[in-house]
Amino acid sequence: TTTANHASASASSPTLSSSATPIAPRLRFAPSPTGHLHLGGLRTALFNHLFARRYNGSWILRIEDTDQSRLVPGATDALQEVLEWCGLDWDEGPGRTGGSCGPWIQSERLEIHRQYAEKLIATGKAYRDFRTEGFADSAGSDAAGPSRQRGRGPRIVAADDYVPPDEDEARALIRDGRSFVVRFKMPSAPLTHSDLVYGPLNFPADVGASDPILLKSDGWPTYHLANVVDDHLMGVTHVLRGEEWLPSVPKHLALYEALGLAPPVFAHLPLLVNKDGSKLSKRSGDVHVAAYRAAGWEPEALVNWVALLGYNHHGQGPARLEGNRNEDGEVLSMQDLIASFDPKRISHSRATPDAGKLAFLNRRHL
Repeated sequence: TTTANHASASASSPTLSSSATPIAPRLRFAPSPTGHLHLGGLRTALFNHLFARRYNGSWILRIEDTDQSRLVPGATDALQEVLEWCGLDWDEGPGRTGGSCGPWIQSERLEIHRQYAEKLIATGKAYRDFRTEGFADSAGSDAAGPSRQRGRGPRIVAADDYVPPDEDEARALIRDGRSFVVRFKMPSAPLTHSDLVYGPLNFPADVGASDPILLKSDGWPTYHLANVVDDHLMGVTHVLRGEEWLPSVPKHLALYEALGLAPPVFAHLPLLVNKDGSKLSKRSGDVHVAAYRAAGWEPEALVNWVALLGYNHHGQGPARLEGNRNEDGEVLSMQDLIASFDPKRISHSRATPDAGKLAFLNRRHL
């Protein structure tokens, strides 16, 4: 299991970047079309939107559909519709004209990902694994997401378990029709990394004891390769995503280094949880944004409510708001949320949605 520990409880809050804040930060919301958008996903999209608008930047909508087995027909269109209903207007991506970094759907970028995998092989940073297809694809594959990285999937194969063939041998095996996966030679070293939300984090050396798969035997990329390559090519400067992706940070930083690329600034958002501490699930219909819409909630109230989850807005209400709308500093419009957004105010603690507060906000936004 991959873990990360705070390097220092007394460390000062991180700034927007390791140097000066970019004049035009560029962010992305990159969901998988595997079902309805849920509250956690909406909060991630919202915080990307607020960050971009607050600092005069832009944000991309990118559809990460490389896990074809889990795709839900119509999910991409439904996702765009609900984001627009919530007032989240992405600058580039599906449904938008302009922008030079497309296509915005990862399944349309497969050749790009393969080229980067070949580059890593050519520089000795990755290798082809020709073991039996079922073994090679399952051992070490965390393409299904963070659950595998947290120790609930198949074991990950260390580099010394397998000696890859040289280039001539590999080409001969390919000519013979042998399938293979491409693995990244994961460095084995401890890592200290500063997260925009969590501050300095220590990752122990054992996180480097595995060689993650970059390309599966069908030629499709895993999350790690596609994510790093596309964030780079799309000019992303800041990555705001859920805390479940914290275990991926060492892999992603190692990939950026292996490719000779500068990594973005990372900010991981604490999970939304039920009262018993269990994670809110996509499979729970009551946390789907579409369900709130169908029930008649005001989109402004829903956005206001989600913005307060794990974020300290107390005392941030702009003075220009009428007193009868903002007694406690929490009844906020989209423009108010943008004007007051500061990533240093994102809490380290997980948040539990309070239906009573949503009802209160809905009455105030009517």
